[in-house]
Formats: sequence, C-alpha cells, structure tokens
Amino acid sequence: MKAEDIHRRAYAMPLHSPSYPKGPYRFVDREYLIITYRTDRDALERIVPKPLEIVVPIVKYEFIRMPDSTGFGDYTESGQVIPVRLNGELGGYVHAMFLDDDPPIAGGRELWGFPKKLASPTLRVERDTLLGALDYGPVRVAAGSMGYKHRAMESEAVLRALGEPGFLLKIIPHVDGSPRICELVRYYLGNVGLKGAWTGPAALELHPHALAPVADLPVLEVISGVHLIANLTLNPGEVVHDYLAPQKHA
Repeated sequence: MKAEDIHRRAYAMPLHSPSYPKGPYRFVDREYLIITYRTDRDALERIVPKPLEIVVPIVKYEFIRMPDSTGFGDYTESGQVIPVRLNGELGGYVHAMFLDDDPPIAGGRELWGFPKKLASPTLRVERDTLLGALDYGPVRVAAGSMGYKHRAMESEAVLRALGEPGFLLKIIPHVDGSPRICELVRYYLGNVGLKGAWTGPAALELHPHALAPVADLPVLEVISGVHLIANLTLNPGEVVHDYLAPQKHA
C-alpha cells in the first residue's frame, strides 16, 4: 500500500475497518434530560482549563438518548457540562461523558476530543416521571428525575442554548506517552430542529466512584430540569487554543 493510499484512507482507526464512518453526523429524535445544579466553585476551579472562564458555579448534568445517529447507531450518554466563557462568548465545557456504544466513544475522542468512557447510562419514562441513571459496572453513580412534561418551554430560549458552542480538551499522546496533541476545541450543533421542550420539578443524586468521579462536583442545590427532543447535526470542531504551542516553537 502506497503512502498516498494511506493518506486518503486514514481518517480513523483501525485503517482497514474504521470504528465509525466519515461525517456528517446527524441525530434524529435526540432526547435530553438536563438537570442544572449549583456546586462548589473551588471544585470547578480545579477542573476548568484556562483560557476558559467560569461564569457561575453551576453544572448541567445531562442524560441523552440517541436512538438514531448516523454511523453511531442507537445509544445513551450521560455526563457533566460546565457553563463557561471564552473571549466574551458563552458556551459549555464538556467535563465528563459516559456512554454504552463503541463507535461514538472512538469517534468522539479521536475527532473532537470528547471525554468519553464506557459505562451504562439510561433515560426512560416511568409512569409520570422521566428517569435518568448512570451505572459504572454494578455501581449506581448518578440518578436524576423530572416530572414528565409538566410545562412547555419557549422554543426561542431552548434554541439559543443549543446554539451556544461546546468546548473540549483534546489530548492525543505520543508513542512515548507524552502529549502530542493538547488543544482546546470549540464545536457547534447545526441544523437544529426542536420538536419539543418542557420543564418541571427535578432531582439529582451523585455517588462517589474512583473511575467515574461525577460527585467531585457536588450537588448543593438543584436549579432546574429541562426535557427536550430535537433533530440536529454535530458539526466538525475547530482548535481555539494550542497548549503545546510554546514548546513547538521553542
């Protein structure tokens, strides 16, 4: 195989049977339970990388069902997003993600730098309650609940939130274990079609775990719960800060 053949085909690993196809990546009927809570600011300061700025000491804990996603299939995800600001632009720093499907784990990490790990999240309706859960092995790590479709939300506010960028810390090591890529990546969702959004009473419980430390950002007060369903496209990312730039130019 010639070098030009490798270059043409080398968009993902393994070369001869990539874990995921090339994009674009479209999601149909993507369903969210987002519980916003107040947490300890010092804990956030230890986690959020500069040049991102913490806006307020809150966290958005997300449970997401993705029943129809291009190349990734049918899977569920759960994790934490921290509201931040970069050069005056508001967005969310994706701190932790846990999901139950290999292609989006591989693709998310390799392409954008999503902090994805394998676990067992769920999102389902039980009678009058929307329930989200995250299990790491046999251990329950997170449990969220919200009254099912209690009050409809204004679509304008929801679309504005979905239009804000996400920020990721992408790390790819060199063969000796040192960082070869260490970048702050910004991405946007595109072609968003909101199908519905609701709010209602919500609760969230986080449990300590050595390998899924979501409880390191403790729940001090639940602020709100949001349930939404939308079609959307996950757009390619862009590098907004290179943490290795000084070393590269030295």
